Amino acid sequence: MSRVLDGTGPRAEPERDGTPRTDRSGPMDLRLVPPALAAWATAALTVDAPGAWAAVTAAVGLVGGALLLSVRRPGGAGGAGRAETDPPADDAVAARRRASTGRAVTGTSTGTASTGTAVTGQGRWAERARWAERVRWVERAGWAERVRWVRARFGWARAAVAAVLLCAAAAAASAGLHGADVRRGPVPELARRYAAVTAEVEVSGDPWLSRPRVRGDHAAPAAVLARAEVRGVEEADGRRVRTRTPVLLVVDPDVPVPEESAAGGRSSGPPPDRAGQSVPAGRAAWLGLLPSTRLRVAGRLAPGLTGGDRIAAVLRVRGRPEPRIVAGPSGPQRWAGRLRAGLRDATEDLPGDARALLPGLVVGDTSRITPELDHAFEETDLAHTLAVSGSNLTVLLALLIGPPGLAQRAERRGLAPRLGLSLRATALLAGALTLGFVVVCRPDPSVLRAAACGAVALLALATGRRRSLVPALATAVLLLVLYDPWLARSYGFLLSVLATGALLVLAPGWSEALRRRGVRPRLAEALAAAAAAQAVCAPVVAVLSARVSLVAVPCNLLAEVAVAPATVLGFAALAAAPVAMPAAKLLAWWASWPARWIAGVARTGAALPGAGVDWPGSWPGALALAVVTVAVVLAGRRLLRRPAWCGLLAVLLVLLVTRPAPLTRVITGWPPPGWRFAMCDVGQGDATVLAAGEGAGVVVDAGPDPALVDDCLRRLGVTRVPLLVLTHFHADHVAGLPGVLRGRAVAAIETTAFAEPADQAEFVRREAAERHIPVTTAVAGEERRTGPLTWWVLWPPPPPPPSLPPPPSPSRSPGVPPVGQGAGAGWEPDGPNDASVALLVRTGGLRLLLLGDLEPPAQQALVRSPAAADLAGVDVLKVAHHGSAYQEPELLRLAAPRVALVSAGAGNPYGHPAPATTAALRAGGAVVLRTDRDGALAVTGTGGRGGRMGVVRED
Repeated sequence: MSRVLDGTGPRAEPERDGTPRTDRSGPMDLRLVPPALAAWATAALTVDAPGAWAAVTAAVGLVGGALLLSVRRPGGAGGAGRAETDPPADDAVAARRRASTGRAVTGTSTGTASTGTAVTGQGRWAERARWAERVRWVERAGWAERVRWVRARFGWARAAVAAVLLCAAAAAASAGLHGADVRRGPVPELARRYAAVTAEVEVSGDPWLSRPRVRGDHAAPAAVLARAEVRGVEEADGRRVRTRTPVLLVVDPDVPVPEESAAGGRSSGPPPDRAGQSVPAGRAAWLGLLPSTRLRVAGRLAPGLTGGDRIAAVLRVRGRPEPRIVAGPSGPQRWAGRLRAGLRDATEDLPGDARALLPGLVVGDTSRITPELDHAFEETDLAHTLAVSGSNLTVLLALLIGPPGLAQRAERRGLAPRLGLSLRATALLAGALTLGFVVVCRPDPSVLRAAACGAVALLALATGRRRSLVPALATAVLLLVLYDPWLARSYGFLLSVLATGALLVLAPGWSEALRRRGVRPRLAEALAAAAAAQAVCAPVVAVLSARVSLVAVPCNLLAEVAVAPATVLGFAALAAAPVAMPAAKLLAWWASWPARWIAGVARTGAALPGAGVDWPGSWPGALALAVVTVAVVLAGRRLLRRPAWCGLLAVLLVLLVTRPAPLTRVITGWPPPGWRFAMCDVGQGDATVLAAGEGAGVVVDAGPDPALVDDCLRRLGVTRVPLLVLTHFHADHVAGLPGVLRGRAVAAIETTAFAEPADQAEFVRREAAERHIPVTTAVAGEERRTGPLTWWVLWPPPPPPPSLPPPPSPSRSPGVPPVGQGAGAGWEPDGPNDASVALLVRTGGLRLLLLGDLEPPAQQALVRSPAAADLAGVDVLKVAHHGSAYQEPELLRLAAPRVALVSAGAGNPYGHPAPATTAALRAGGAVVLRTDRDGALAVTGTGGRGGRMGVVRED
């Protein structure tokens, strides 16, 4: 039996550790690659082009391919009519047969290994001799004979070009039809008119929450988004039209729960929001809608946000009339929804990271992934583990079939032979498993891509035909692009194909090179796979994130060992949940250990100061990175022969990733030695740091973006935060809170007593409670000390007692406390800005005045308070409210700062800082510096008029 199998393809030879290895000798079959690439490029160019262009492209490709196939080969069919002047017959095929026979003998018998090698060598020399003889004949022949010989020799090119043209024609036709679906019907025209409509829509994918965005000082509330198809539309004048047009549903938080008809439509147990907390009932119901559910909603149509997408319009749902479910989901989707809900229930009691990560690893359910965890996976290029990929299916099928290379052998492994299943029954069971995988993980394009690529890769590996992988992958790409041309514009599809191609083309050679240098086979395979995938995918990832990860390869290697156990145990919990929830919870608990390992790898890698470097996020930048990657690979081949150089480069890479603070300070000059105060460049927001000792800093405000403030604190070397002061609850001061908490020990959080906006105040309390950080309230008159720092709270005053409201005073301006009532005692703010925490700080002889976002009423109160005497002649002023025009001139004159620092975002729509404010500060003798022009700033030196103080800009 083994002899017959040996004749079908390369034999799987055992390695030293007993694992099978497929013989990779011989040329790679690339014949299907050009047609697949042609179809891919054509679909990408024509899917949103006018229909006439797609039709012309299809016609030209069809006609060209047909003409090429209709041309007869010289000499007639079968080579009849051979001219006497033709070159001698080529017996290279016989030589290759003898060579392959020699290799087979080498693989089956150690005693005839030398014979096999000799035959192979003779075959190569014979082939070279035949080719040299042909070349000499061509040189002696006439022009006519030369042309005829070239046409006969390269006649295969006609078929190849014809295949390219025909595949391009098919892709153009498919793309034209799919593009017409987006443009046809009344919906696009209604969207251009922003018409109000009543529509019947069918949900086509799982709903998800939008990411919260900071707009000015407020955070835009998260909306529920869902892809859907409009099946019917009714305009305001009563006209009804049946159609089938893809749209994006946008459901705001105030939209009520859709009324449920008798058919039902929601899953049991809707997923939580991204932070892992329960969402309001309305949003939870929308998030629980299953694909294929039909709704009747009222809303307003608008054009798509971006061109070239499969979305014809955006439909923003209104609350009146209330949305209504007109048809429940299909049976398969209802079954899949129960399985997914069961997995969520089984993981409900797991620790935070495992609870969030396990559903994502198994079925791509990322609803519980927190922004911090998501950021960690992106920084380490582990985000592919959170999406359903071919590796998920490969793990499951490998459990059924066994190790690659043994599927068709008598000693095959896996569950199938243990269950007594034949190869045909095993194939049928694997097909059913693949179908169930697609249904449970949703038949979205990304899932279809994963199923096709994973099944193709495993099929080729399991049969020991490693050289058949590339044409099989090309076939999968061609079929998927023809099925859904929009995939041709999907970055996820591009990354999936590139990664799979790298594993097939580059990884085997790199693995063999590592084994030749003494690396153990399994480690060599893992290293080669991770490095090849990273090298090929890095340019595309750079386009998406404008960043290149330096820890991607080691993090992927460390995480890979836990992916398979977590996936297998997670799917077991998924299957057990509907019938035995206790068993499902036990399986989920076992799966939580590898899941926590993966999350720990991501968090640890992302916490390294040099985890990534910024890179131009454009296609020219991707091309530059590709050139750098090729240069590194070519140089690496030479460096592998020099262990000393390899060791030196490894040490340099470790230093680049870990970035020890002393070394970084020497090289970059940031942070400057002896820095006292730093203002981070976080865009339109506030985030400042007061040095409180080695590696410690008191942080005042967190800015609007967690990534920006986290990056600033990393560069400053701050790992401990004795106190985080949030001056008030506007989003441009508190939305970056997760970035401050990321990987740092925060002892306490101090805030203002005015808890508005309520959603942001709740956000702060929730983040603090999750990490068991106490939250206190700042009150005027409070004095605190830590390390070299001493500070006093100047504002806000304590709230008035409920039974003793402040007496009215008609002689003063609204919002200004009466003179003589201390620091505004009993005064109520008009809004969050006037409730900001204001601090007077002393450090190293410097006096700093931090005013938060105080506006003129509160500034006037400070000037009239007993604390005003301590505000005269400060060294540094953090200008209030990003340098807006609303300042109290008397306070600016009283403070008379030597340096005035303004935190503002470049090109902000508010005109911050106002020219009048900067002019007034300069008129008072202050040096004005601003983050929108100068970047991050650090204050050094000593205070007083005779002190030497400096401000350093970060380059």
